[in-house]
Amino acid sequence: MYARFGFVSDARRVFNEMPVRDLGSWNAMISSYCQSGRAAEALSLFEDMRRNGVRMDCVTVSSVLPVCAPLNDLSMGKLIHVYVIKNGLDFDIFVSNALINTYAKIGCIEDAQRVFDGMETRDLVSWNSIVSAYEQAGEPSTALYLFGEMRKNSFQPDKLTFVSLASVAAQCGSFQNGRGMHGSATRRGWILEDIFVGNALIDLYAKLGRIDYAQKMFDTMAVKDVISWNTLITGYAQNGLANEAIELYHSMDKCEGITADQGTLVSILPGFSHVGALVQGKRIHGRSIRIGLHLDVFVGTCLIDMYAKCGRLDDAMLLFGEVPRRSSVPWNAIISGHGIHGHGAKSLFLFAEMQEEGVKPDHVTFVSLLSACSHAGLVDQGQRCFQRMQREYGIVPTTKHYACMVDLLGRAGQLDTAYDFIKSMPIRPDASIWGALLGACRIHGNVELGTLASDQLFEIDSENVGYYVLLSNIYAKVGRWEGVDKVRSLARDRGLRKTPGWSSIAVNNRVDVFFTGNQSHPRCKDIYKELGILLAQMKNLGYVPDYSFVLQDVEEDEKEHILTSHSERLAIAFGIISTPPKTPIHIFKNLRVCGDCHNATKFISMITEREIIVRDSNRFHHFKDGNCSCGDYW
Repeated sequence: MYARFGFVSDARRVFNEMPVRDLGSWNAMISSYCQSGRAAEALSLFEDMRRNGVRMDCVTVSSVLPVCAPLNDLSMGKLIHVYVIKNGLDFDIFVSNALINTYAKIGCIEDAQRVFDGMETRDLVSWNSIVSAYEQAGEPSTALYLFGEMRKNSFQPDKLTFVSLASVAAQCGSFQNGRGMHGSATRRGWILEDIFVGNALIDLYAKLGRIDYAQKMFDTMAVKDVISWNTLITGYAQNGLANEAIELYHSMDKCEGITADQGTLVSILPGFSHVGALVQGKRIHGRSIRIGLHLDVFVGTCLIDMYAKCGRLDDAMLLFGEVPRRSSVPWNAIISGHGIHGHGAKSLFLFAEMQEEGVKPDHVTFVSLLSACSHAGLVDQGQRCFQRMQREYGIVPTTKHYACMVDLLGRAGQLDTAYDFIKSMPIRPDASIWGALLGACRIHGNVELGTLASDQLFEIDSENVGYYVLLSNIYAKVGRWEGVDKVRSLARDRGLRKTPGWSSIAVNNRVDVFFTGNQSHPRCKDIYKELGILLAQMKNLGYVPDYSFVLQDVEEDEKEHILTSHSERLAIAFGIISTPPKTPIHIFKNLRVCGDCHNATKFISMITEREIIVRDSNRFHHFKDGNCSCGDYW
């Protein structure tokens, strides 16, 4: 009774006072811990039960097995499985289903399959469990095959089957299958009956990049819970719509009966990270402290990521010292954080520290490490990391790892080596890999290889306007204007439009956003006047405009005006006239900073005696006393 009302401590007090306890008493108390999410206490009591010589039954096993997964305790799961076999409990369908779920959640998909194959009798839960196991393991084709086998065995899918299949459709990237599932759920009346089905559809559409359909699904739901809001917020953030995610979060905050939970904080923090909204991110940090979630490993990791991406690396390190560090998750965030600031050596040091503490790296760890080496020009160290990942940890490289390696070699000017690396890959290169090569060709002005990479990209991902822009930039840099016109015409014919460049700056708790050539700001005249003064001072110190970063075939005086009106320079000038002398200026830019603006900002930092911190789409640049933290390598 106490357990069902959530008073677990009172339940334990009654349990402790019992002069005689039977199997039912132990099962009831273990179950109460399991239901309240207190996995460690459930396992501890289970150990006490064994020491007291009380024999487990099917109820005990079915209760205690699920708590092995949150603790990632494979050894305990295996011990229970051995006990089950020795005592003949493996023929119980509930026990077998619990074993499948436990192995799947711990990541032992082969063990889950063996249990399933050994079952003499299966019910719908058995089939749902094994389909879900492969869905969670990221093997959608096997999950679909098993679903087909389930139908052949005359089992009709239920709502839990549907939730797993929705995730499978998202992994397969099939919008058509997603729409078919939506229609099937509607015909069966599940959307009106079950909020979990509606939430699964929101998640499906968001992961397919169809956030408009996700929003429509959300709007049609008569009842929404906190998971509905969290799923849609995550969808907007993951699709690069950070401002929309933030607006939705504020709407949720005003909604009666909906209280932010761990999932909410984890959903919204990446949005604040993306736009550099440090003040709002700090408010989330305060909220997490008030509700006791600031040391939760997932919330803590998102806060580390937020502080790092908002330029507060010291705060990120302080928080990293407080959160639990038994898993790779917080380590990955802090390694990545140092990487985007150009501190590749520090990222490698943290990786060594991670190994000393016995934390096993995963595939994300090596993506962060390789990216950090790439930004810092640590080619040899990056190549060693790539080899160690496979040799020591048995991690099979994914396209992300290969893209990082191409980026590492390409940034360092080793374009032919990067191209040979692509040709030697055991998997088919995707857009991220060819895109990394194209970006390197833009940096080093290699027209021939850039054209080759772009031909591959236009076949794989013809709708991504960024690749057309990069190729156009390569042609413009060497003055091949006929090539520029051809690429732009090709993009226009396909209905593609260039993403406008913008830069933002926060002054007096207000964020001002500047677009290139912006003339509409209230202080427009003051901004351009300041830029004119700075340009004259820069030229006296030896600044020479680099017209290769002007992508129009116009006269030189017009080219100079275009460079001066780039969005980051407008934001910097506004910061100079709006803040006290010698105070730091923080700029956030949605695209990569151009080479001429990078050079100009070094001069401005020296003239104004300010530190100017610019976060572009790739990394942070800390300009001070005429130098940049990237060492002109980015």
